Amino acid sequence: MATETGTTAALPQLEDVEAARLRVEPFIHRTPLLRSRLLSEAAGCNVLLKAEIFQKGGSYKVRGPLNKIPSLTDEERAAGVICSSAGNHAQGVAIAAAIHGVRAVVVMAENATPAKVAATRAYGAEVVQHGSIWDEANAHAHALAHERGLTFVHPFDDAQLIAGQGTLGLEVVEDADRIDAVVLPIGGGGLISGVATAVKGLSPSTRIVGVESSGAPGMKRSVEQGEVVTLDEVDCVIDGLRVKRVGALTHRVVSERVDDIVTLPDREIFDALLWLMSRCKLVVEGAAAAPVGALLAGLVAVEQGETVVCVLSGGNIDVDQLRELSWN
Repeated sequence: MATETGTTAALPQLEDVEAARLRVEPFIHRTPLLRSRLLSEAAGCNVLLKAEIFQKGGSYKVRGPLNKIPSLTDEERAAGVICSSAGNHAQGVAIAAAIHGVRAVVVMAENATPAKVAATRAYGAEVVQHGSIWDEANAHAHALAHERGLTFVHPFDDAQLIAGQGTLGLEVVEDADRIDAVVLPIGGGGLISGVATAVKGLSPSTRIVGVESSGAPGMKRSVEQGEVVTLDEVDCVIDGLRVKRVGALTHRVVSERVDDIVTLPDREIFDALLWLMSRCKLVVEGAAAAPVGALLAGLVAVEQGETVVCVLSGGNIDVDQLRELSWN
């Protein structure tokens, strides 16, 4: 489902996420929900970490394509699929396509993390690099889809993709005795839309909090203005958060089911990344550290005794970027 149709598409529901689990679960890892004593003490609440860093492909992104690709017609599967990605969606589509015997083409920005490019190729996808940000790669992917007759698999603004990502939320609710809040990163909005749909469907009182880079607050501004806005510029180096325009469908889901959106600078997100590495011995990528960064910065309203889940969305870190930032 392309962004343009997201304004009229039906919102995904809990039953869609539960149906997606039947397609997704046989091919993924059920990632652990880890308690961090040090983080709990620092944040003043009980903090659990949903460790999608241990998922196939190194992030939650494999869940959505595993729900989307089986829904394609025989003709669409025979023609192949194409997607645009900052890196993790690329690997997710490549893995899902390989599982279902479908040819995959992935368009990534020219400055995409080299490790993600190499991993995507290793999973069997053709990689085309174009542009400097996701939005430019996305436009090129649409052009190639028309030129080659490929089926476009959107990285976030698709009801079936959202439902697949939401399977993470089902696991969180089942694995925790009680959840007062779930904190997630926001790029285009697919992850938070799916998890909010699942969690609110099973536990309506649980708060859902999204975290964006203050240099790319596309969802926050869109929710505040009541319509999807395109940012004039994006001052963000974290690929999973570097989006100029969020989805029309994800905007509607977030507006209805997400309780709060907070923002913080890239530097504080990278500080949280280093904190997780040094204190929790967990290797996460920038976007995955955003929820922890927001919690440590006091941006998430919590009370003593509450249980908060931070979703560590992926572990495909750009080591060269980390080295450069560590020395600045």
